[in-house]
Amino acid sequence: MPMPHRTQMQLIKRRLVGKEGSERIRELRTILGELPGYKNGPYADIRKWVEGQLDHTRVQKRVMHRDSIAVRREGAAQIAIVGPPNAGKSSLLQALSNIQIKTGAYAFTTTRPVPALTRVGGVLVQLVEIPGLIEGASAGRGGARPLLSVLRGADAILFCHDASAPVDELRAVMDEVAEAGIERPAVIAATKSDETDGTALRAAFPELQVIEVTVLDDVSVERLRATIWRLTGLIRVYLRDDEHPVALHPPATVFDVADSIHHDLGVRCTGARVWGPSARFDGQQVGREHELSDGDTVEILD
Repeated sequence: MPMPHRTQMQLIKRRLVGKEGSERIRELRTILGELPGYKNGPYADIRKWVEGQLDHTRVQKRVMHRDSIAVRREGAAQIAIVGPPNAGKSSLLQALSNIQIKTGAYAFTTTRPVPALTRVGGVLVQLVEIPGLIEGASAGRGGARPLLSVLRGADAILFCHDASAPVDELRAVMDEVAEAGIERPAVIAATKSDETDGTALRAAFPELQVIEVTVLDDVSVERLRATIWRLTGLIRVYLRDDEHPVALHPPATVFDVADSIHHDLGVRCTGARVWGPSARFDGQQVGREHELSDGDTVEILD
């Protein structure tokens, strides 16, 4: 007896997270081999979706992008880490995601965008380190045009700056981003805060939240992680039979949660039982248009 199709679809999508190229093709072939051979119904829809993903991945693998630095989006949101050279971006990305990155106490250690998936608030979020931007970046200086193109695709920006460095260096970067016409929700990470606090940055940029962080202090890294979650603008809704939440843009309804799991479930959804901030009492039965809050747990009814 196969597992419920909506649960199967969730598991399949999780198995594909972070996989691309040959690795993704191998995983998709394995998944196809495990699926029941139904020709109609929800499992036939799943098989069709997997086959479509397989065809798409094969095409992507064949296409060669000369000198391309495009970043394939993964996760519920994409946050760009931006700052002047040698601002501690690579060390911060490594602390947040455990990815191994070449770091050094000199400028331009990173020359291409570096993406990394990490769980933030229980949700997979993609962080992308953008190599240090310099004056004239908006006009293409230093080969910055493709970097700015990656930045345009991000949902929000984490500006990164050494708390002991002159604030003019960060201001120059922000000016280039603004000159390029890029406006995103943003906060500032004041790195190396074990040596200097963020007072100068707060005075220079009163309109932005400044978070002091050092990779030597796990508490400050986790505080920054919580700030990144708020920066995504998403809410988390948990399913009763799943440890990881669904991430959605508010306002989000019971129907939105069901549809995010599988379109067929969205069509059949009549409502849900809800535990959490949006419920008047635990297990309250609500309709499909009930608006959910961050931290709610739902059991979809169909």
